[in-house]
Parts: sequence; structure tokens; C-alpha cells
Amino acid sequence: MRVGIVGTGFMGRTHAAAWAATEATISGFLSKDAASAGQLAAQYQGQIYKDLPALIAAVDVVDICAPTHRHHEMVLAAAAAGKHVVCEKPLARTVAQAQEMIAACEQAGVKLMVAHVVRFFPEYAQAKAQVESGAIGQTAVLRLTRGTFQPKKAVDNWFVDFQKSGGMILDLMIHDLDYARWVAGEVETVFAKKISSSNPDSNADHGLAILKHRNGTISHVEGSWAYPPPLFRTRFEIAGSNGLIQFDSGDTAAIGLHLRKAAEEDIPDVPLPSSPLSEDPYTTQIKAFYACLANGSAVPVTGADGLAAMQIALAAIESAETGRPVQLQSLPEVEAQEVSG
Repeated sequence: MRVGIVGTGFMGRTHAAAWAATEATISGFLSKDAASAGQLAAQYQGQIYKDLPALIAAVDVVDICAPTHRHHEMVLAAAAAGKHVVCEKPLARTVAQAQEMIAACEQAGVKLMVAHVVRFFPEYAQAKAQVESGAIGQTAVLRLTRGTFQPKKAVDNWFVDFQKSGGMILDLMIHDLDYARWVAGEVETVFAKKISSSNPDSNADHGLAILKHRNGTISHVEGSWAYPPPLFRTRFEIAGSNGLIQFDSGDTAAIGLHLRKAAEEDIPDVPLPSSPLSEDPYTTQIKAFYACLANGSAVPVTGADGLAAMQIALAAIESAETGRPVQLQSLPEVEAQEVSG
């Protein structure tokens, strides 16, 4: 299995290390950064491709770690050539683009995996498994937080260009929006607020979204680019009818399970192991996709999953702009008006 990686920034380097932990061959890289591409090509005994068609022609799998606004054209090109695709999140910049990408891969008979890596972090995966096992009963309230510093405001930094990245909500908060849907099911309504202080072009520095799930669960999802560097913090609480699961990346005992106790019972709280020595979640993610391709098993995070996460994030952006809750079924029309260029 030959893999070509598009993009040699942080994510491209991370995916390369992950693929190196599988039996796949890293054929090479495509990047506008000749220096980083040369370093990775030398490290993994790959080559540097002159353009996307050259890379696609030489590989079986295209791993897209390029900026969000480039995903659409690249996935379509890979699908047209019959190549499987890993695409970094968010899947695309607009709903229409994502739908076209999914349809193209389905028509070509190729697999598309969206790299929502938080699903592969051990604490998040373990909490999901606890919910599925019924340990805490029916989910009621989820609280998810992800905070870090704003990307540098260099002229060529696409992260802080809202039209290219979707800003903090689509690029960062989407991790936890996807996780909330994964744990508590489909989302009906989104209501959000945002603060944009230091860089109006980024659309939001801090945001809070309230999701109403079809099963009645309420999720509070908070995302922030307002922390001072180099801080990065995540935490969650999942409250159910029979208990609570909580995690804080800043705690020593990072994850705990607290079950509801009857008056006569003495059930101790259970600290769950946080697996600090487990492999990098990005490696776990790529191994899962490799196994999917090698064994013909189901894609762990599908194009439909990526689209659903986008719909929630774009609904949060729309709600924060208008001050009104957004019903997800109305989002495609809103998005077509919102994004230009």
C-alpha cells in the first residue's frame, strides 16, 4: 500500500510518523514548502512530487493535510483517479463541497476517512465506551471544553483567514462538536455565542455552543483561541441518569467515573486509567484506516460523520452571527449564502 501525503506542516509530519508505524510505504510528499518536504522525503525515503496529479498517479492512498479550503479539489481529484483518501478535519469549507466529495468517493468506490482524531484519544474513547456500556445510564448533559492560543497572524497563515479556515469554531471547536454527536447522537438545534476581540478576520476568538440532541441530551461545547501560548487545555463531563464521567487534561488522575449511589450502598468513585504511555492517537487513527483498507472493514470515521460535524459547526457560526438558534435541516441554504470565494 503506497501513501502520498499532501502538506508537510505539523499535520503532514504527524501523519507521516503515523503511517510509518504501519506496513504501508510512504511514497512521498507534495508541499509548497520545499525545505520541510525535503526533510520528510529524506527521513522516510520518499520523493517530492511536482504537483497533485503526479502524486495521485504514484500512490494508492492520498492523505490530505492541506489547508481546509483546498480539501474539496484534492479529494475530487483523488476520487476521480480511484484512490482512497484520508482528509484532515474539517472535511470541507462548505456543506455543498462536502456533499460533492462524499458522492465522488462513493461513485468511484473508494474509501474516505475524515481525521477526527479526538475519537482516538484514549480518555475520549474510554468515556464513549463507558456510555455505550450503560455505565452512567441515559446521557443528559455533556460539557466539553478545548482552549488554546490563536495561530500566528502571519500574512500567509490561512488559519486566521475565516474564508479559508472557518475560524476557531470550524477548525478547533469542531473536534468537540463531533465528539458530542458521537456520544449523544444526532443534533437538532444549535445556539451559540462568540467573542471576537483581537482579530476580527478570524470571526471568533472564543465561542460557546449549546446543542440539543434528538434524544433530549444537551451539550455545552466551548472553544477558545484566547489562551496565552503555549497553553492547550481540554476537559469534559458526561452526566447521565446513573453517574458522571469527567476528564481534565490538567489533572494528574485525568479521568474519573462517579456512579450514583443508593442510600444503603457504599460505591466508591472509580479512577479510570488514563493510558499515558499508549501510542500517539494520530498513530492509532492512521492504523485504524490502514486496517480498514487492508481488511476491507468499515471506515472508522466516515465522510457522513465529517459532514455532520461540519453542519453543527456551521450552524454554530450562523447562530453566533444572528443571535438565533439554528435548525440543522435549514443549514445548507444558509451556508450557500454565507461563504464566498
